[in-house]
Amino acid sequence: MTNTASRFENTRLLLVEPSALQAKIIQRECEEIGLTRVRTVGSSAEALEAMRAERPDVVLSALYLPDLPGTELVAAMRTDPRLEDVAFILISSETRPQALDPVRQAGLCGILPKPFDASQLARAISRTMDLLGTRRDLENEVDLEEVRVLLVDDSPNARKFIRRILSNLGLQHFIEADNGREAVVLLGDTMVDLIVTDYNMPEMDGRELVEYVRTRSWQQAVPILMVTSESDAGRLAAVEQAGVSGICDKPLETDMLLDLLTTMLQRDQD
Repeated sequence: MTNTASRFENTRLLLVEPSALQAKIIQRECEEIGLTRVRTVGSSAEALEAMRAERPDVVLSALYLPDLPGTELVAAMRTDPRLEDVAFILISSETRPQALDPVRQAGLCGILPKPFDASQLARAISRTMDLLGTRRDLENEVDLEEVRVLLVDDSPNARKFIRRILSNLGLQHFIEADNGREAVVLLGDTMVDLIVTDYNMPEMDGRELVEYVRTRSWQQAVPILMVTSESDAGRLAAVEQAGVSGICDKPLETDMLLDLLTTMLQRDQD
């Protein structure tokens, strides 16, 4: 754990956990991986107050809290300019999509399932730090100077979060749409080099957008990356059949995102 401990020695972590027993267990695991700058609170209100007093690098939060659930805590963070880019990792044994989708849409960086050990905690925090402060980029592999990205997602917070991650990779030029129908209008007269889209959206969903681009758009060959929390195998298979270039889960994984982008953009330049 020496290298991990060295990496985390200056990391400020806010733990939001209403159970004193669970908080002590997690604090011990934090100490084991070298996370010593840990502050613990028991509610969303206390968490927001603590973050505004001293901005943490990472928030590690339970889903179920006594006042606002973790889904609403991260949503509140994403609407506060002082906290909108703070990393958020959810601790939960919850698996139901209806419980997790809102927090994924709000800009979740990772989910740490219960029970977890110190090595899993270290891996989740490391991935989050890589995601928001990517050390490797695409500039040596792809010329990003003129790459134009169309972001399509009905959640403004999700778009802002994905835009930040892509910006960390070196991408700079973005246009945005709330859903597939808006994206179609933009694609009618705006040249793009990459489309990054959600699956579940009103008006026109991600599958319908992919089908439109591949069969009716004048930009039929543009790479399309779908970033989604959708888990239905049949729906995802339909998206692949429609011609999507790559699919990334929410929350994003840095290595997978880099590999997909590198493959898609290099193929587009060949």
